[in-house]
Amino acid sequence: MIKILLLALLILSIATPVYSSSAKIYVWRSEKGVLVYSDTPRPGAEEVKTKKGNVIKSFKNIETQTLDIKTKKITEEYQVVINQPKDNSTIRDNTGSVYISGSIKPIFKRGLKIQLIVDDKPHLKPQAHTMFSLRNIDRGEHQIKMKLLNEKGKVIASSKAITFYMHRASVN
Repeated sequence: MIKILLLALLILSIATPVYSSSAKIYVWRSEKGVLVYSDTPRPGAEEVKTKKGNVIKSFKNIETQTLDIKTKKITEEYQVVINQPKDNSTIRDNTGSVYISGSIKPIFKRGLKIQLIVDDKPHLKPQAHTMFSLRNIDRGEHQIKMKLLNEKGKVIASSKAITFYMHRASVN
């Protein structure tokens, strides 16, 4: 039964393109003056002359080769720079506020985070931008550094350490 069904489908699939290419088309005008096209003849209809369709012959014995391409893992060398404050700068602020800005090259990609290190200790959680504000920093010498972390928390780049000096009015 299945063999007969498959044979019938094969014959129909071969016969359909042959039949459709030999079909005739007729044209006539309706009572309202509209051109009507059909595949069935009618009194007063004219046969439309059609051109043969485009036929493309397939190539025989095309030789193909498989290219042996090994993918290379592209690793980008990131650079982290602290732009503000400058190294060995003095900050005079009685509230102890320090604003830190940095930059990442090449472009900062999704999933990367920046960890600010203040006096060799992580400051808050890693964040997705390079602007930080520190509050109530004690008087004296301090060191800051930025570390660029990938999605897994691994350090992929670090800035050089920047030293700044906080000056605050003393309370007598």
